[in-house]
Amino acid sequence: MKLRDYQQAAINDVRDSFRNGKRRVLLVLPTGGGKTVCFSYIAAGVAQNSKRVLIVAHRRELLKQISATLKATGIRHVVMTAGYRGVPTASVVVASVFTLANRLKRFPIPDLIIGDEAHHFTPKSSWGKVVEAFPTARVLGVTATPERLDGKGLGLMFDDMVIGPTVAELTAQGFLSPADVYAPSKPDLNALHTRGGDYVTSELETEMDKPSITGSAVDHYRKLASGKRAIAFCVSVKHAKDVAEDFRKAGYAASHIDGGMDDGERDRVLKAFADGTIQVLTSCDLVSEGFDLPTVEVAILLRPTKSVGLYLQQVGRAIRISPGKQRTVVLDHANNTAIHGFIDEHREWELTDGKARKSKPSEAIPAVRTCPSCYAMHRPAPVCPKCDHVYRVQGRKVEQREGELVQMKRDETAPPSVEAKKQAWLRQYHMLMTLGTKKGYSNPQRWAYNVICGQEAQRLAKKRDAFGLPLVNGLTPDERAEIMAATIGRAGT
Repeated sequence: MKLRDYQQAAINDVRDSFRNGKRRVLLVLPTGGGKTVCFSYIAAGVAQNSKRVLIVAHRRELLKQISATLKATGIRHVVMTAGYRGVPTASVVVASVFTLANRLKRFPIPDLIIGDEAHHFTPKSSWGKVVEAFPTARVLGVTATPERLDGKGLGLMFDDMVIGPTVAELTAQGFLSPADVYAPSKPDLNALHTRGGDYVTSELETEMDKPSITGSAVDHYRKLASGKRAIAFCVSVKHAKDVAEDFRKAGYAASHIDGGMDDGERDRVLKAFADGTIQVLTSCDLVSEGFDLPTVEVAILLRPTKSVGLYLQQVGRAIRISPGKQRTVVLDHANNTAIHGFIDEHREWELTDGKARKSKPSEAIPAVRTCPSCYAMHRPAPVCPKCDHVYRVQGRKVEQREGELVQMKRDETAPPSVEAKKQAWLRQYHMLMTLGTKKGYSNPQRWAYNVICGQEAQRLAKKRDAFGLPLVNGLTPDERAEIMAATIGRAGT
């Protein structure tokens, strides 16, 4: 198993952090970026030095995936779940965090603890109990969303954070699938209450589990992604069952999955979904994290959430690349994209002391606009990027068309002049330079330039047939030279 360049760089950064005296390090990589591969290589290096590694996760599907990756990497290990008897003596142990939390007194002291889906780490949780039980062990947490689902930071559990490439960067490099987002007018959630940082589940279920929700999940799946493998993220088990039944009535092979199923039934459903026998899989929380099936092409969002972490975890299930998969379709019936932004928005993560993270002005999510001609949703712009409809000058207003899913688009209109385009690149370059320097990147100039090139490649890919053009990561040499001159070249003058 060969490491990608950014994976090797992330591993090096983690090792450097430990060498510099940090004891608890958090590695951040997007869903689909290969977090399991990275920590498997780190585990292998520790084990080769005759030291013990403990890898913990909270779901059996995650444990199976970790074990499979370790086997592929050639790492001998044992898996410790509720049925495991005795005390494991292997150098590498993969354990259910809940099983381990009840057997800590007899467990051999590890040198390194690795925690998957580390946004669950809190001092009073099972993860926290494991970490506190072995104070001499170093800790490596990995996650795509380095904050708890209630928005609070992870500074109480980690003292350093290594941040890898973003979703936008991995998409531009071809390691993640680009996503087309379609969304209805938003559900009315004004009367709902909040508990634990998110909507009260019982109230949300009442609002979302009814046919009056704007648009129909089934109808728009048929219109925009019929027959493609889809995951529908629901509010509750009952909601998931009802949605699956609606898809079956419409002639699609659909099934729900929940934690109350016995292991054999869950495995049967997941296998049927993996081999294509089931087209639509519905779930409450069971597949929001750690579910790894690259052939999923559609994410159906039916659970509104105030948690940017939960939203990113859900959409992330569908953006892995797979042979023959061109793009991912996101059917957002929950208005989550309008609230939290596109999945590849730039987000500034930071470790905090456990207080809820407040969005910074640079992270404000702009309003969306619905084109009256083609119903595409995009960032406010004078011209629709989809059909070139020209808007009349008027006050800012979000237009909505009831009952229709419309594609959400960024503002991809051409700037009024070549010079204005170059000025925009330069402004973004300076912003990214500041961020890259703050993160300690070895070459923030090159990183900022590559990010801008990736974004420009995405924009141009939708406007031209690239067949036969001599492209480098989606741009011609002249286009890359133009961006180089406008950013690094101009900044140096």
